[in-house]
Amino acid sequence: MKTNPASWSRGRLIAVIAAGLVLLILVGIGVYGLIAGPQRPTAPDPGPDPTVTAPGQTGPDTPRLPQVMLSSDPDEFARNVAEALFAWDTGSGLMPLDYTSVILAVGDPSGTEQAGLAADIASYLPSREAWIELRKYATTQHLTIESSFVPEAWDTAVEQAQPGQLPAGATAVTIEGTRHREGVWNGETVTSEHPVAFTVFLACPPPAPEFRTGLCHLLRLSQLDNPLR
Repeated sequence: MKTNPASWSRGRLIAVIAAGLVLLILVGIGVYGLIAGPQRPTAPDPGPDPTVTAPGQTGPDTPRLPQVMLSSDPDEFARNVAEALFAWDTGSGLMPLDYTSVILAVGDPSGTEQAGLAADIASYLPSREAWIELRKYATTQHLTIESSFVPEAWDTAVEQAQPGQLPAGATAVTIEGTRHREGVWNGETVTSEHPVAFTVFLACPPPAPEFRTGLCHLLRLSQLDNPLR
């Protein structure tokens, strides 16, 4: 029996097309598998995985920024600013700008002194490069305040100021204390202490629509270790 060449060619063509379709389907399945990943059997949703905590912990650690407690008392407010200014933790995952924002949040609400205040705060915090280096040693810092007072030099400044030169309720409080740092070096805790002094310039204006009612706000900071006396 002779085979019709046209019939044979047609059959072979159909077989090749069919094989090609199968190959395309398999390739498509393979590509989909690479994109979607292995499929898991459908099962009831067991809910979120339980969180394992050590005794005394309530959950995963969450980075927390210090907060400046507001006050209408100049000395109390200055102390609150000072403690927040020196409280930082390089292992928290936060950066110097995050800590800067905490102090700026209690700055002059008119915005007049914000640029200068931001520069003042930057001089108290490590640079970004130094911060990254300190992070290798899990360095933390806090301040212990020994004394706070209105410096005599401020009284002289007020006497010499022109009318309207100082904002309402402006004053200055000099802080003296000790800066404490702690880190880990070769698996051992290392600490250091350094005396510091600086002046906090603030204003506690009488209640007015443009100010926080009866509360103080921060104006500027002196150079570190160059306070008014």
